[in-house]
Amino acid sequence: MTERILGSKRTRLAPGAKFVSPQGTRAILDGIKPNALSQVPDVGKKPAWLRVRVPAGARYQEIMDIVKSHRLSTVCAESKCPNIAECWGRGTATLMLMGSVCTRACRFCSVNTGNPQGWLDKDEPANVAEAVYLMGLKYVVLTSVDRDDLPDLGAGHYAACIRAIHGRMPDTAVEALTPDFQGRHELVAEVLDAGLATYAQNLETVRRLTHPVRDPRAGYEQTLDVLRFAKRHAPQTITKTSLMLGLGETDAEIEQALDDMRAAHVDVVTLGQYMRPTKNHLPVRRFVTPEAFARYRELALDKGFLEAVSGPLVRSSYRAERVLEHNNVGLGDAVGAVLQGIRDAASTSMRC
Repeated sequence: MTERILGSKRTRLAPGAKFVSPQGTRAILDGIKPNALSQVPDVGKKPAWLRVRVPAGARYQEIMDIVKSHRLSTVCAESKCPNIAECWGRGTATLMLMGSVCTRACRFCSVNTGNPQGWLDKDEPANVAEAVYLMGLKYVVLTSVDRDDLPDLGAGHYAACIRAIHGRMPDTAVEALTPDFQGRHELVAEVLDAGLATYAQNLETVRRLTHPVRDPRAGYEQTLDVLRFAKRHAPQTITKTSLMLGLGETDAEIEQALDDMRAAHVDVVTLGQYMRPTKNHLPVRRFVTPEAFARYRELALDKGFLEAVSGPLVRSSYRAERVLEHNNVGLGDAVGAVLQGIRDAASTSMRC
C-alpha cells in the first residue's frame, strides 16, 4: 500500500489505483493498473548484491527538505530508485521537471500516468535554479515526465529550466535526460541550445522487447534518431543512453543494441538491472550477476564508447558527474567488496 496526500486528504492507495493529483490531474498511481502481469512472479528472490540500505541521514533529510520546499519532483523518489540513499547522502539528486504525472505508461516505470491537460508550474525554472544553488551542485541532472499534452511537448519549459540554472549557477554543468519529443528535431535542438554538458535519451531495452516494455508512442529507432540528431546538432555535447537488463534479452541482442548506439554516435552507455517497481509491472526474467555486468562493460568499451557504466544498481543518472573518469565510476571496487562479502558469508556457513 502507498500513502498519498490528495488535496487536503491523506489517503492510502494500492499501486494502480486511480487518484486526483493536487493539480487536479486524474492519474493512475505508479503508472500501471492491475493486469495479467500482476499474477506473474519474478524469476526468483532478489540476490544479495541488490540489497540497499534504507534512506536516512542528515544530508538525505536536507535534500528532501529542499525538494519539498521548492515544490519539486525527483526521479529518485518517483521511480523508486535503489540508489536514493547513496546519491542524496552525497548531496546529489536528479530533478524531474513538469510534475509527477506522465502522459505515457511504460510497463517498467512507476511514475504516475495521466493527462495533465496543459498544466505547468510557471515558477519551476526559478525554483529549480534556487534548489541547485542551495544544494551546491556543480553538476546537475534534469529529467522529466513525458508531456504529450503540450504543443511543444515541454521542450520550451525544459530549456527555461536549463537557462535559469545557468543564470543562478554559471559554473554548474547540466545533463538532460529528456523525453523523445516524438522524434521532433526542432524540439531536441531547443533543449540542446539552452546549453548542456550531456544529452541523454534512453533506449531502455533491446529492439525486440521495445513495445512490450515501452509505451507504444516510444520507439527503438525513434530514440536512436534523436540521439543521432543530438550529436550532429551539438557535436561538443556528450550523448548518452541506457539499457535495463533482466527483461528477457539475450547477449546477442545486447551486443546488437550496443552496435546500434555506436552507429548513432552515442558516447556513453549505462547498463543496470531491471527491478520490478510493483506487481503490476513486468516481471524480472533474470538477475544479471556483477561478473556479467563487468563483461558487458568491456564489450561496450571495445566498441568505442567513451565510458560504459555497468552494474546491478546502475541507473542512467547514477554518479553522472563522474562518468568520464573512465573507471566505471568506482563500481569495480564496490562490486568486488560485495562479492567478497557473499563469498565470506558462504564460507562461514559451510564451516558451521
